[in-house]
Amino acid sequence: MKKVHTRYFSSESVTEGHPDKVCDQISDAVLDEVLRQDPTGRVACETYITMGLTIVGGEITTTAYVDVHNLVRGVLKDIGYTHPKYGFDYKTCAILNAINAQSPDIAQGVNTGGAGDQGMMIGYACDETPELMPMPIYLAHKLSLRLTQVRKEGILDYLGPDGKSQVTVVYENDKPKRVDSVVIASQHTEEVLDKSGQFITQKARNEIIDAVVKPMLKDLIDKDTKYYINQTGKFVIGGPQSDTGMTGRKIIVDTYGGAVSHGGGAFSGKDPTKVDRSAAYMARYVAKNIVAAKLAKKCLIQLAYVIGKAEPLSIMIETSGTAHLSEEELIKLVRKNFDLTPRGIISSLDLLKPRYRKTAAYGHFGRSGEGFTWEKTDKVKALAKEA
Repeated sequence: MKKVHTRYFSSESVTEGHPDKVCDQISDAVLDEVLRQDPTGRVACETYITMGLTIVGGEITTTAYVDVHNLVRGVLKDIGYTHPKYGFDYKTCAILNAINAQSPDIAQGVNTGGAGDQGMMIGYACDETPELMPMPIYLAHKLSLRLTQVRKEGILDYLGPDGKSQVTVVYENDKPKRVDSVVIASQHTEEVLDKSGQFITQKARNEIIDAVVKPMLKDLIDKDTKYYINQTGKFVIGGPQSDTGMTGRKIIVDTYGGAVSHGGGAFSGKDPTKVDRSAAYMARYVAKNIVAAKLAKKCLIQLAYVIGKAEPLSIMIETSGTAHLSEEELIKLVRKNFDLTPRGIISSLDLLKPRYRKTAAYGHFGRSGEGFTWEKTDKVKALAKEA
């Protein structure tokens, strides 16, 4: 009888009202507005948010005009920071604009088609979900999205914009079997506190499980699944009032939930000449097509670049022994079928359109809909035929 190898793996996600994610969305909203007016604009935009204050800074070179104050207030309003009871109000918060131009030393290497920086970018795909994503991060994002949905639709109207989720999945012989535990931390108003004023009521906890967790996880939960709902007792003070936020702080949430390594570069606020973003998208595109073509069950790709040079310095592929071809043969297929230069990536994935704000919450990968061009699987037939 074959021995069953069991392991547990956890991933977290955050809602769009989490302070770090608010910053990511503002930075990407600035990028979108630049690209809307000037597709050749260069953007490296950072945002910092704290109680009553938002600072937008970075380096931007463009012919576009961005009304930063109105843009920031619009993003905050869309997210739901519309009342002082949430600790932050889009109407009254202070906004500082600290944007300047991109360094000409960087521009001279990028203008010729070279990479905008050095670094390593990681792409990954696996057959654990239909979206070819690791299951823990896929489920964590579903819970965070559902938290926002039930708040905005008034299903649980006492929830606030800030929130987090975490899911622990049990694997048997490397296949996901069930959810062992679920963590939800959601900002809420005082109306669902018990008489002591220190704890959220059990009724509210049960409502969150019934309205958020069960519809999303369905058959993956069972009688042994453990729930941790607002485990500290209450979460009335949330958002920027309770925690400062900065662009680029949630790089594991943005990618694969810690299932694989990370190159270290953040995405939001960067135009696609920055390979931190565009090459990571391309690496996901390549890995997803390899798995979708059934050439491997898992595929991790590392691309490495140097500033000013177009072609990657190296390509590494790791399939954990699940591929039908050698990793050297897969690299040859990749070089033949994918243009990995910055200009080639931008062209292949159509990255100069203003589409980035919607990537800035709930993950950049495993998403559907217009704009997520790195999720397409249009190379499957070509890869399968040549393999």
